[in-house]
This record gives sequence, C-alpha cells and structure tokens, in this order.
Amino acid sequence: MSYTVKDVQRLRLSTGAGMMDCKKALEENGGEVEAAKQWLREKGLAASAKRDDRDNAQGVIALIVETARASIVKLKCETDFVASSDGFKEAANLLAQAVLEKGIDGVADRSTQIDDLKIVLKENIEVGEAVQFVAAAGNILDSYSHIQGGRGVNGVIVEMSNATPELAHDIAVHIAFARPRYLSRQDVPADVIEKERETLETITRNEGKPEQAVAKIVEGRINGFFKDVCLLEQPYAKDDKMSIEQLIGKSQVVRFAQVEIG
Repeated sequence: MSYTVKDVQRLRLSTGAGMMDCKKALEENGGEVEAAKQWLREKGLAASAKRDDRDNAQGVIALIVETARASIVKLKCETDFVASSDGFKEAANLLAQAVLEKGIDGVADRSTQIDDLKIVLKENIEVGEAVQFVAAAGNILDSYSHIQGGRGVNGVIVEMSNATPELAHDIAVHIAFARPRYLSRQDVPADVIEKERETLETITRNEGKPEQAVAKIVEGRINGFFKDVCLLEQPYAKDDKMSIEQLIGKSQVVRFAQVEIG
C-alpha cells in the first residue's frame, strides 16, 4: 500500500516521532498507519506523550444563523491561548460554514485543513459536536452565543413555530444558562428515567423515610428531575414564577441544540 506526505505528517503528529522515522515506519508496514504506530512504539521512536492522547478541553464554539438554516460547531484544542488565536477562530468559522452548507458531511470537507492546523499549532485539535438546522417553512430560527476571552464558549440554536424572533431569542438565552437536556418529559429515554428513579429510591430510603411514603416522595422528586432537565418544564430564567411552557403560550419549540466548551 502506498502512502502520501500527508500520511507521514499525520503519523508524526500522532506519535511525536521524527519525519524520517515516520517514513520508515510506513515503508516497513505497507502504508498501514496503525501498524506503523506500533512499529514506532516497538522501536522506541514514538514520543512518550502522544499528542492524540493529550487533553483538549479548550476550544471555540462557532455559530452561524441565517433565515432558514443554522449551524453550530465545536473545534477543540488544548490551550486557551490557541483557542483565542485569530487563525484558530477562523478555522472554526469556516468549519461552521461548511456544516451550514452540507450538514455533518461538511466536517469531512474540512478534515485536511484541520490536520494542517494540528501540525502548525502542535496541539491535539479535533472537531467536537457539529449540528445543522434547516427550518421548516414559516418557522423561526434564533441563537445565542456566550463570548468569553474573545471567543464563543457556549452556543445555542433554537427553532420555533408560531413565534416572534424576540421570543425565540429569549428562549435561546434561557437554554444557554439553564442547560436543558430534553425538550419535554416525553423525550427523556425510559432507561434514563428508570435509573433516576432507582437512585431517588435509594436516597429516600437512606434518609430513613417510612416505607409507605417512599413511592410518593420518589414521584415528587421525579417531577423535580423533569423540571431540571426538560426545557418546557424549567422555570424561566428571567422570571422563575413561570415555566417555559407558560412563557411561550401557543408558540412551540420545535427543537434546540446547545454546544459548550468544557
């Protein structure tokens, strides 16, 4: 199997080995990258700290919203210094544009550029979540991006029907800070509910509650769980006397996506 200069660069990036050693490894293993990695390791030529294994909890959230479509992407790196650099933020924006146009397939279109960025910046850089929304006719798309240190770190896009842009934006801001995991309790998987119920039963019994009261107490706590994780049941961030469901009235939240750094 043949190999390219890019294969050598990627092997060097992931192992920390020298360029000539990477070429030799690929030659000895017919261009098979995983076999080449093992060969380098056996020869003692791979760096002890492989870049691919290093923590990359920093990065940028890039978000684009148009009238009928939107995208949100996380580009991850190791340090906030790199995350705040103009080149890195531009790469995230170009990635978001690719996802806006092609959906998840847009990530593959930018893979070579991301690999080049790894080599230039010498960090473990990779794409995290990537989401594209294409709104149904008549629906509203809006967003919120929380900026920290000159870069997006918390982004939300929301699609609503029978709503104003102002309401959709308010919901996006709420989502950014309340972090719901689901739209409604009907969207919570049965296994998630069952696991939470089991945990709450254990907690309740450990508190020494009377056995005959356990079921009722657990049911009340399950309702509290739904208020924590389901958007429509959450208290509105700007007025906790009303729920999101009460706030939106006859409007509907069709779907939402939230992507964060960390």
